[in-house]
Amino acid sequence: MSLTASDLSATRFPWVVRANSLPRRAAIALAASIFVALCAHISVPLPFTAVPLTLQPFAVIVVGLLLSPVDSFAALALYLIEGASGLPVFTPSGPGGLLQLFGPSGGFLLSYPLVAAVAGAVLRLLSGLKNKFSAAAVAGAAACTLLYISGAAWFAMLFHANLHTVWISAVAPFLPGEIVKILAAAGITTALTSRRG
Repeated sequence: MSLTASDLSATRFPWVVRANSLPRRAAIALAASIFVALCAHISVPLPFTAVPLTLQPFAVIVVGLLLSPVDSFAALALYLIEGASGLPVFTPSGPGGLLQLFGPSGGFLLSYPLVAAVAGAVLRLLSGLKNKFSAAAVAGAAACTLLYISGAAWFAMLFHANLHTVWISAVAPFLPGEIVKILAAAGITTALTSRRG
């Protein structure tokens, strides 16, 4: 008996939410973009930096862990298109629209499609690990690392800031929260996929 491509995907990558039709994939991408938008509105402006504290990274990682890399990339690209067109999907503390994409948090926002895809791709690479929570946490950490490299580089370029300023304004204050978000995303993903299995 030979395995089809979908059988192989289900065997090797049991965590990926698969959609076998274009309309279903589009619906999942739209739902994922709405989930990220809802998490964006859970936002706390910080007095010492122009970058707000939000639940967006948590949502992006969850989407990346649950969907295939291609589908999660598409979902987050859709999210950026929604925001650029003026829909209120970005954090309310910013100007919204294109201005938000090119503002202080633009490097974080613009990296979301790739960040989500990396989360899914790393999870696939680690799909053979027995401890699924650890695999999801490592995938989330890899994705978050890319997120902060992109966000910090953009912040440095935009403000002509040195490494110390970038560290204290766009990276260090957020790291404890990111650890919690990564662990929460890994836990939710593990629970959802275990129930599905």
